Amino acid sequence: MPGGKITIAIDGPSGAGKSTISRLLAQELGIIHIDTGAMYRAITYKALVKGIDLTDEKKLTELALDTNLEIIPARGDRPQAILLDGKDVTREIRSKAVNEHVSEVAKVAGVRSRLLHLQRKLAAEHSVIMDGRDIGTVVLPSADYKFFLTADLETRAARRYQEIFGDQGDCAEFESVKQNLAERDLIDSSREFAPLRQAKDAILIDTTDLTISEVIEKIKGYLCR
Repeated sequence: MPGGKITIAIDGPSGAGKSTISRLLAQELGIIHIDTGAMYRAITYKALVKGIDLTDEKKLTELALDTNLEIIPARGDRPQAILLDGKDVTREIRSKAVNEHVSEVAKVAGVRSRLLHLQRKLAAEHSVIMDGRDIGTVVLPSADYKFFLTADLETRAARRYQEIFGDQGDCAEFESVKQNLAERDLIDSSREFAPLRQAKDAILIDTTDLTISEVIEKIKGYLCR
């Protein structure tokens, strides 16, 4: 890996492991991890709290423009924190309701434009690993390294189910999680503005049968070339 400032873009669908892998890799490399999905979750959470119609793109855009969103980057063992209008909502944005509606909000062009500026500002100021769905294609098209992580739907659903329910869920809830992921895949990949897709120069890694450590080592292997 070259010296100096570095930008690493990691994209992929929900449940592919990109946020966990990005966070751990950032710790190893001593650089900042930015989970852009958390930013869209924060806007979604605020919209739900305020009872805004999620099909009303004008109101969602106005909401995003009127939101003070701050990311406190992860440092060492301290995870990334999200401050929404001065309040720490790091835990709240991982709720089931936010999971089910975040793709609806994230497809709004006005919301994405609002957050794009902050994302690029962070990358301009720091060495970063930034993960999301349009990092290598839109946010950081000139990133030093680009990766696209994927996994089959069943595996991704199992990972997200474990994250939400642990050992407390049941088969019906697993199927609900799986259906939600399939719907999010469709929305994310078919939206008109900044759809989920692999950048032409991104390295594809299928994480279905790989452990977190194996994926990290695979990525590090490319960084050392």
